[in-house]
This record gives sequence, structure tokens and C-alpha cells, in this order.
Amino acid sequence: MELPVFSLIQVQDFLICAARVATLMGVLPVFSGGQVPNKVRVGLALTFALLIFPVVTTFLPARILGLWELALLVSKEAILGLMVGFVARLIFTAVEFAGTVVGFQMGFAAANVFDPQNQHQISLLGEFENIIAILIFLALNIHYLFLRAIVYSYKILPPGKLDFSGGAVPFLMNLAGHMFVLSVKFSAPILAVLLISSLALGLMARVFPQLNVFLLSYPLNIGLAFLIIGVTLDVLVVMLGREFHAMGEQFIHLLRVL
Repeated sequence: MELPVFSLIQVQDFLICAARVATLMGVLPVFSGGQVPNKVRVGLALTFALLIFPVVTTFLPARILGLWELALLVSKEAILGLMVGFVARLIFTAVEFAGTVVGFQMGFAAANVFDPQNQHQISLLGEFENIIAILIFLALNIHYLFLRAIVYSYKILPPGKLDFSGGAVPFLMNLAGHMFVLSVKFSAPILAVLLISSLALGLMARVFPQLNVFLLSYPLNIGLAFLIIGVTLDVLVVMLGREFHAMGEQFIHLLRVL
């Protein structure tokens, strides 16, 4: 059986297509973690590139490019994929940061665990919140949104049209600022209860000087924090779901300003 012969322009266009798809898959939450073997990630990227390539062929260059021109175009496609993935990573960063702040206030400042997804030490509550965000991400099928975003991105921003002189940089800076706002929203109920608990313990220490407030504060703050986490878990799911579904509009806006 003879193998199919691919023309040089087909190989060139596939490399351009694979650059955008592979970089986006490389930073896609859940699948980009260190717990996923590199062979699996490469296989997924190539598989999606092969599936998407026939659909986006009309948006790819119809002529043979020079070596430097091809390298520049592939670099632009890789940068675009990284920027789209960066938008999604901000939500997980906000959740992780909120969990870290809550854990510090609970007394878990020294309780760190190794996060296999991001390959670094993270607080215990930060890892707990991160796992919840991942489960919600998969339960809502948000990873399908990235596949639709890849195909739709070629309609809005064909290869070689990347331009940073527009509003892309201010838009990303606004998203980064929004990340801190999300962190405050995620952690606000727990921090408010812990603040009230600290004030109550302070008043008790003034009224009953013989009371060991320092020893009492640890189990009390931990118990209250876990209680509020359980009570507000539905609110966290709703907030994360709203933010995940809003990523579609953020992707479209980012592509239009590039």
C-alpha cells in the first residue's frame, strides 16, 4: 500500500495550524498539568490539529513561504495560542490565590503540599480550591469551548494578522486586575467570619485574662472556616460557572483587538 504524498504547501500549512493548536493545548487547564505525560499532550495536540486542519485550510496561506517568513508566522501563531490560554489560567490563579489567603488566615500558613499540575508548592486550601475549580471546569464541559475557540479564531484572526498595537495589552491587564477582584469575592465570606471570630476572641481575652485565646483560636478558626466553605460551596460553583462561561466572550474580544 502506497502512503499518501503530501505537497510542500500542505506540510507548511499544517505546521502553521499545529503551532496555534499545540500552544493552546499546552496551556489548557487540566491537560497542561505536570500529571499529564508529555507524550499524551503531544498526541492530543497533533490529533486536534489533524481534525481542525481540513476545516481551516481556506484561512491558511496559499503560497510557499520563505524560511524566515514561515518561522515568524509560526511564532505569531504560538504567541496567540499562549494568550488565549492565559485568559483561562487567570481564573484558576484567582481561585488558588483566594485559597492561599484563606489558608493563611485559618492557621495553615505552613501546611503546603506539592501541586502536580503546576509543579510547585501550594497551600493546602489553595490546592483544595484548585481541585474544585478543575472539577467544575470539566463538569460544565468548558474544555469544549477551547476547541470551538480554535476554529472560530481563524475566522476572526487569520494567520499572520496578529497585531499588538491595538487594545490587546490593556485588555489583558484588565483581566489580570479582574483576577484579584475574583480572589476577593471567593475569599470574602470566609475572611469576614474569621475577622468576626478574631474580634470576639479579642474581647473575651480582655474580659477573661486567664483564658488562653491563642490556643483556642486555632481549632475555632479552622472549624468556622470549613463550615463557611461548606455553606458557600454552591455560591462558589455559581460564580465559577459564570466566569467560565464568560470566557467565550473574552476570547472573541481578545481576537478582535489583536
